[in-house]
Amino acid sequence: MNESASHEMRFIREVGALDFAAGDLAATLQALDDWRERLATDLLAQRLEKQGFHAQSLFARRIDSIHAMLRESARAWAQRRANLQAVQSLADSFGDKALLLVFGKFNAGKSAFCNFLADRFAASGQPVRYFHVEAGKIVATDERLREGSTETTSRLQGVVLGATLVLLDTPGLHSVARDNAALTQQFMDSADAVLWLTSSTSPGQMQELDALGHELRRGKVLMPIVTRSDAYEEDEVDGAIRKVLRNKSAAVRALQEADIAARAKEKLQSMGVAVTLLESPVSVSAYVAREAGQTAAAMQAAGFERLYASLRAMTASALRYKRRKHAEIVLHHLEEDVLGVLHATLLPALAALNEAAQQALDSLDECETRIVSSAWRGIVPALPEWLDTYADTRDIQALGDGLSRSIDAALAREVDAQLAEYAVEHGFATLDLDALQRTMGDAIDIDIDYQKLYGALQAVLHETLVRYAKYACEAARASIVQLTRHAAKLDACVKSHESTLAGLKARLRAQTA
Repeated sequence: MNESASHEMRFIREVGALDFAAGDLAATLQALDDWRERLATDLLAQRLEKQGFHAQSLFARRIDSIHAMLRESARAWAQRRANLQAVQSLADSFGDKALLLVFGKFNAGKSAFCNFLADRFAASGQPVRYFHVEAGKIVATDERLREGSTETTSRLQGVVLGATLVLLDTPGLHSVARDNAALTQQFMDSADAVLWLTSSTSPGQMQELDALGHELRRGKVLMPIVTRSDAYEEDEVDGAIRKVLRNKSAAVRALQEADIAARAKEKLQSMGVAVTLLESPVSVSAYVAREAGQTAAAMQAAGFERLYASLRAMTASALRYKRRKHAEIVLHHLEEDVLGVLHATLLPALAALNEAAQQALDSLDECETRIVSSAWRGIVPALPEWLDTYADTRDIQALGDGLSRSIDAALAREVDAQLAEYAVEHGFATLDLDALQRTMGDAIDIDIDYQKLYGALQAVLHETLVRYAKYACEAARASIVQLTRHAAKLDACVKSHESTLAGLKARLRAQTA
């Protein structure tokens, strides 16, 4: 190649000779499919158990909701995995071309930029083919891309430059017709690199990058291009002072580019995107280049020689991405449609479950006190009557059995009321007659001190209530602890598989570095 050739000519020639041979991704694709199957199997194996909770309890309903969430997620994964075929088919249809996504706000001059590059390719003898999306189909057209000072692009449109380069001019999913939205997303998924166009009148609006989050997290290189890098200056023309549009000075352009680069790096870091994907910004003015006749000097002054040099350097990164694209498409699905959904639904549900469990554990000590207090108030007033019965019969066993039934009924009522969430197995609350005998000594059989017997019964009764309430609350506590352990295993399962997927991604990208 002639070393004196312009960067533009070199770029046009080089893209025409690009090698689009795909890497061997069979092992990686199999590993990604295996990962999804293992995740589904392991999540099912870590199902939460409702043991110890009533079927209509808050915890049981939370568990049912989480299980339903997992079932729905599995169905959604399968559906979205099937939808990947459309993306992969579109990527295959452009398998011998590099797809560059042209992104920016409506005033960034995206269509004008694409048309200008198309004109330059045509001037070099390269074929140029325009297309747009209509009713969900790609339609070839002779029309240039629509340009305007307002958002005239309400559809996905593009242009094929030469034999191997495609520029995709998209307004974004928010403003395309519904029947084109799916294909627009497929095009975005299939892009190999991103050209971010931002107008020099308000350059580097970083919130625009939020809309590119998915594309950038997918490892696609990003080149900021400052368009309309020109300004009106007063000059004398034919003896009159007129305003003339001229390129911004090199110093002004350098300042804007450095500012955009610094803020874009900071923004990408906050988005969790590798800053190594960011190319250096370049400023251009298609309007001034046209007005100056598109001579070599005009192209140089308007910034296009720098742009072409940057595009030449960026091509290698775009090709590396393209060679692993099929695996990246599946990887994106697993990260966004599988792990992303789990992070948005399952993990918050588990966190809410754990918070509810901790609140329930904190309340059990007070619950134990309430059970004892309420049951006590229900039984103590009847003690004098039980003492009168004993005075007549002197049957300590009958006294114990009767009081035990009374205690058991009172405790059952209070446990059902205070521990309504839990399926606590009732055990018969037996009054400890041995403890009563030890308290009273021989007096219980010989000379009855009813005041002493009353006090002894109260003491043994309270001990019985405390023992049973503690048993019931411990059973409830055990159910909660077991549930939180299972929830922790489910949470750990997701995070373990997330770590494994990150390892697969790192190996995939290392292989194509």
